[in-house]
Amino acid sequence: MLVKDFDYPLRDELIAQKPVTPRDSSRLLMVNRDEKSVTDKKFTDLPSYFEKGDLLVLNDTKVYPARMFGNKLDTGANVELLLLKTTGSDIWEALARPGKKIKPGTVISFGGDILRAEALSDTEDGSKIMRLYPGEKSNTDIVIDLVHQLGELPLPPYITDGPKRDERDVYQTIYAKYEGSSAAPTAGLHFTENIFSELKSRGVEFAYVTLHIGLGTFRPMQTEHCEDHVMHYESYSITSETASAVERAKKSGKRVVAVGTTTTRTLEAVASENDGKIVPCSGETNLYIRPGFDFKVVDTLVTNFHQPKSTLLLLVSAFASQELIFKAYNHAIDEEYRFLSFGDSMLIL
Repeated sequence: MLVKDFDYPLRDELIAQKPVTPRDSSRLLMVNRDEKSVTDKKFTDLPSYFEKGDLLVLNDTKVYPARMFGNKLDTGANVELLLLKTTGSDIWEALARPGKKIKPGTVISFGGDILRAEALSDTEDGSKIMRLYPGEKSNTDIVIDLVHQLGELPLPPYITDGPKRDERDVYQTIYAKYEGSSAAPTAGLHFTENIFSELKSRGVEFAYVTLHIGLGTFRPMQTEHCEDHVMHYESYSITSETASAVERAKKSGKRVVAVGTTTTRTLEAVASENDGKIVPCSGETNLYIRPGFDFKVVDTLVTNFHQPKSTLLLLVSAFASQELIFKAYNHAIDEEYRFLSFGDSMLIL
């Protein structure tokens, strides 16, 4: 498969810069795989497509302020870091801009020397291994507290007029719980307490997985052929309660509805390693879902509209077929839906 075959013309004015208010007032494009049809709806219509016993699975990861602006200690040159993940100590994987000038041994100072980062090594995929530690003007030895103090909202680069530092909550789902992502699971941004209440009144059950979003989710494909792209590992966990809920839904013939591509990848990654079953576990996955993939768990998908030539677009094309997805996207463009992170939603039945 050629990456260029998953391209489409996305006009800048269709890229949502800010979320709608309230969250559930976004539009919803309903895509029916059996009928090969697309229908314009509102997100508030979502609960009407659920039945008693259906299981809604959501990613409860929480975004941390991963975007850091600093200066090289020796020259004062500006540097931007996007913190991807930590090993649990003060060692972090990060993307640096300008990356080529951040050699091993380079020290970056943040906040007037409240926090420092030393480049230790480069990874094969272009990211940096950094050691973060308090600077001379720090008032704490706890690195994560300094990151929270100095970090900015890690909005995608295509959002140029988005929410500011004091509006971080709009880039979190209302059920975000476990901090560790450098990007939000954006399909979940549409959900409100009102939507949850209506779903519960219909007898819908809820379960949660945790996948901390990093380079694996948003790294662009830079190869000619889709098959040559290599996914980056991201950490996940599934509890015994979630595993039991999924198995119960599958055995009773009810639908497992994944909210977002990260939820989908988590469920399918675990199932692919456990004979199609979901078991309580944690680990890392670089599962790459593209057309031809055999879905073992997910029956229905709630998702946003994704970037051209992205692995996320390949995932939804695998779920609904490339032909139907491009039919849906062309319709959404014609009807001026809002695209990408803060954009409108899609329900694939």
